[in-house]
Amino acid sequence: MHNIKLPTTVGKLYTVAAPSGVGKTSLVKALVDTIDHLKVSISYTTRPRRLGEVDGVNYHFVDEQTFKQMIASHDFLEYASVFYHYYGTSGKWVQRQLAQGNNVILEIDWQGVRQIKRLFPDCVRIFILPPSFYTLKQRLEARAQDSKGIIEKRMDAGKAELSHYDEADFLVVNDNFFHALMMLRSIVETGKLPVSENIAEVRQLAQRLLTEEY
Repeated sequence: MHNIKLPTTVGKLYTVAAPSGVGKTSLVKALVDTIDHLKVSISYTTRPRRLGEVDGVNYHFVDEQTFKQMIASHDFLEYASVFYHYYGTSGKWVQRQLAQGNNVILEIDWQGVRQIKRLFPDCVRIFILPPSFYTLKQRLEARAQDSKGIIEKRMDAGKAELSHYDEADFLVVNDNFFHALMMLRSIVETGKLPVSENIAEVRQLAQRLLTEEY
């Protein structure tokens, strides 16, 4: 990770972090589908493939031995262990896209954001908030991918992830999908949120969420 040679002429790099179940992946996919020269990095993972997932589309699925070999070869810009599985971002792919003038979005957790920030000080960090932890739990239960015990662990991890919201450059609330998508488009296209967005109110929500029971 530390031996990566960074390109001299680059596009813009964005990181998007959020508690599990907020809708980060759906928002990023919709954003990439509507903005030219914006690419989303497909992470490598040791997590088992879920029903309907496609290798090379949702993730690059590899076994743990392969992942650790990639770590040893400094293939990742960042990587982390989440719920007993590894996730990592390909350094070569990101470098190639940036060198070609494309903008790149990374869907990563707060650990990865910190690693990327050290390598790319000018990266734009976005954090997506749920409207409430009650809503977040409902979303996790509705998608029916995890057991009750895993959902509780995801909720605990979501609270831990949320505690790093103040490290982001922008906060976006996914209460209404299309409103949240509009906020993301504004960040990428103009470098700021619309003047109509109440930034202080969103920060107050983030602070309230840290004390909210679920």
